[in-house]
Formats: sequence, structure tokens, C-alpha cells
Amino acid sequence: MRYQQGSVNPQRCVVARVVFLLACVALTLVTPRRVLLAKPPAGRPNIVVIMADDLGYGDVSCNGATAIKTPNIDALAAKGQRFTSGYCSASTCTPTRYSFLTGTYAFRRKGTGIAPPNSPAIIQPGTETIASLLQQAGYTTAVIGKWHLGLGGKGGPDWNGELKPGPLEIGFNSCFLLPTTNDRVPQVFVEDRRVKNLDPADPLWVGNKKPSPDHPTGVTARDTLKMDWSHGHNQTIHNGISRIGFYTGGTAARFRDEDLADAWVAQSKDFIHEQKTAEKPFFLFFAAHECHVPRVVHERFQGKSQLGPRGDAILELDWCVGELTKTLAAEGLIENTLVVFCSDNGPVLDDGYKDDALEKNGTHRAAGPYSGGKYSVYEGGTRTPFITCWPGTIPVGVSDALVCTIDLATSLSTLVGQPLPADACLDSLDVSDALLAKPGATGRDHLVQQDNGGNGNFGLRVGDWKLVRHDRKQARNLMVEQQLANTKVPQYQLFDLGADPAEKNDVTAARPQLASQLAERLQKLIDDGRTRPVGVE
Repeated sequence: MRYQQGSVNPQRCVVARVVFLLACVALTLVTPRRVLLAKPPAGRPNIVVIMADDLGYGDVSCNGATAIKTPNIDALAAKGQRFTSGYCSASTCTPTRYSFLTGTYAFRRKGTGIAPPNSPAIIQPGTETIASLLQQAGYTTAVIGKWHLGLGGKGGPDWNGELKPGPLEIGFNSCFLLPTTNDRVPQVFVEDRRVKNLDPADPLWVGNKKPSPDHPTGVTARDTLKMDWSHGHNQTIHNGISRIGFYTGGTAARFRDEDLADAWVAQSKDFIHEQKTAEKPFFLFFAAHECHVPRVVHERFQGKSQLGPRGDAILELDWCVGELTKTLAAEGLIENTLVVFCSDNGPVLDDGYKDDALEKNGTHRAAGPYSGGKYSVYEGGTRTPFITCWPGTIPVGVSDALVCTIDLATSLSTLVGQPLPADACLDSLDVSDALLAKPGATGRDHLVQQDNGGNGNFGLRVGDWKLVRHDRKQARNLMVEQQLANTKVPQYQLFDLGADPAEKNDVTAARPQLASQLAERLQKLIDDGRTRPVGVE
């Protein structure tokens, strides 16, 4: 409310201010600190996290790609902040997704490597997640897309019954999922706790052994495949593509690979519209499958890039981003929605199928200027595209602040005023100022990187210094062009990322004391069990 000059008595105004200040002091003295911290700020944004799959730093044109154009992803960057030191926490999907949701490094929990088809739920009920924290703050939460974090109790999923525990037991109000990843069986959707469209007369069976001697596989029926395999990926065939694992039944529930993106975009549009109608803040985790194998996109994208099916998948991903942002605009939500775009790990070309990813790659650098890629603790494995966009709140620009997907749990909780329990989100740091591009924000001061299972392969970045530790003295996928090649390396390597972003020149011999200090610090970070400071509960 505005008052015209001279409309109030100045002496009364001074007295009122003094009374008000004294009341504030009294309130502060008698009110528990947790209550004050829990009070959410006005104007809490809707939150949409779009996580790509196997997308490298150099796979988007806003990061310098020239062989392919990603106009919708670029538009996010053009309206927000593009991070040059944005990371995921691991170089494969399951551990990054675990860390993103829980805010805790995956190497701290056994069994967070790439989840098999019948994996039980990796995140158990009672675990605080980014979804449960936002749910407590009054948000309606949904995950749509690839899950790959297991479903069900200790015995694994009951594919013909209730699939619990799952997302709904750890903070999501709803879910519409691919339960594993699409090169693993089964090719069905899970809606909330059930396989969608499952016919009880045709039960779904999933196993790790052939159900019968005559069960067709990518080996026995290889001549029937529409996409051949290069290694592994040669068990049960669905839609002319052989996968990892075996399954039978569930015929009416199975989807076409070509329709994945369309189904998830349609579900997301419905969710956004429902929340706009309900006038409630929402959190949407849109977990895309592009550009993970098998790269079989909708017909309208096939052959549209010069990079073959992998490039076509990037175009489909860009379309997904465009559809989501158009929906937000159509619903009048753009200026009240924070969109985060990221990837679950770095790129890989030949990852089990003969899809011309190597042959048609040309001069395209999927990892940009960085070495490594998926499965690697070199920069290309975890330094990925990272964009934040909230028009009217986040300024337009490029940031070199160090941020990671593991930090979203704490940072978004801070943003909405939701306090964290002391024993939750053990490695998620508050980098909200950096995500919002506030002046002087620098993000993290360090980051631990891991490969798939965290079995002795780690990276530690502190400033521009990067220590790499390979306990097996082998580096997998050293360069993106050398697909899945194991290269002998020393146990420890030290790189100056400022002068050598491609990690070509090991300077351990020149800086032995620094290498030793960083090695000790890395081990301490692992042994301590947490890196987030304990705050006020």
C-alpha cells in the first residue's frame, strides 16, 4: 500500500517503527530458530529439472557444437545462466540419479552401480530426497521418464502386483516411468505403483536366465534385428532390438521405443496443466532417455541429423525441452518457474549397438574439450551441460561457478525455505546463490567425482587442480574416440585444469606435495562419511 506524502503524522510513524522493532526482537527471542528457517519465502517458483541421458558437454550448440543444433536448449541458456563448470556426481546413470535425489555421494552406499532389471528399490522409504523435502514445503511432486533406481522390496519388483517401495514412497506424489533403462528389459511403463495396461491373463515375467531353450535372443535370431548389437545387449528381443535381460508376457503393456519421448512429454504437459489449475507449486523431474542406447527415436526425427541415430536422439531431446518450455509459456508459468537442464553423465559413442555413432561422428566432440566420457572420472565423464533459467530472476550470462546435480537437494530446499535434517543430504551443498547467479557467488570449493560403482576410481577437483585416483591403475574410456578402451595409468595423476582442461599433462612429478595433500584430502572426504556441514535442525 502506498501513502501520499504528508498523509501520516511523522512522530506517530517514528513511534510505530520503534514498537515494531521491539516486537520483532521479542519475537526472535521466543520463537524457535527452526520455525523461522522453515518459513518459505514469498513467490516460491515451480521447479522443473530436465535430466538428459549420456549427453556430453559438447553435444549442445550453446557449448560450441557445430555439427548439430539444439535451439531449444540454447534458448534456455540465452535466457538464463550457462555453467562452464556444471557437473553430475558420477559417470553412469544409477549413481548420479541416486546422488541427485538423496544429496549423498553414491559411493557411500553399496549397490548403487548400474541397476539390473530386477533390482529392488535402491532408495528406501525414510530416506530424505529432493522430492520429499519439496513435498514437505507444499509442492506437488512428479517424476516422468527414466527411473533406473530399482523398484520393490528386498526380493525385487513384483511386476504383476504393486511396485513398492518406489518413487511414491520417497516423496513423489506421482510417477510415469521406464523402470530401468531401455537397453534393459522390460519395455513397459510404470504408472505410480503398477505396470500400465498390464493384462492379468498375460503376466509379465522378468529374469536373468532364458525362460526356455527356444526363447529368441539377439544371438539366436540376430538376422531378425533392425538394430544389431556390437557387444552385450543380445538377450531378449523387443521391437527388433535385443536387450540386456530376459522377459516374457506383458504384451499389451509393451511400448515402441519410437514413442517414449512423446509419451513422457504428453504426461508432463498434463501434469503442468493440472498444477496450474490447482494453483499449487510443483516439482517435475523430467528424466529423458536421449541419447542413451538403443537410439531409436520417433520417425519424424530419424535421419534428421548428420550424426546418425545418436545425433537424431539429441534433436529429439531438444524437441522435448522445447515442448516443456512452450507448455510453461502457454500456462503463463514461465516467470514463476525455475528450469534446470543437466545430464546424468558424459557421452559415449559405441555403447553396445551398431548405430553408426562412431562412423558418423566426424569432427564432432561430444565431450567438448575434455577427455573421458561415460564410465570415466576424467572431466568428460562428469562435466556436462548445466543451465538454470528463471526469467526475471536469474540474469542472463555465463558462469564458471562450480555446481553439481548433487547440490540441487540442499539448494532448492534453501530456495523454498525448507530446513534439512542433520542426517540427510550428506554431500549436498547450498549453491543456491550460484544457481541464481547472484553477484560474487562461487559455488562449491571442491567436488568428488566417481565412476560407476565408486570402486577406487575417483576424481577430486579443488579450484583448478584435479587429482585423479585409479586404484586399479586402469582408466576406462580415456578419450571418447577410444570407446570403452582400458588404458594403463598411474594410481594418481594431477592436472591443472586451468592450463590443461583436457587432462593431458600429469604434473604429479612437478608438484608432489600438492598431489599428496589432495590424495589425503580425497581419502578424508571418503572416510568422513559426509561433506555437508551440520546445520541447525
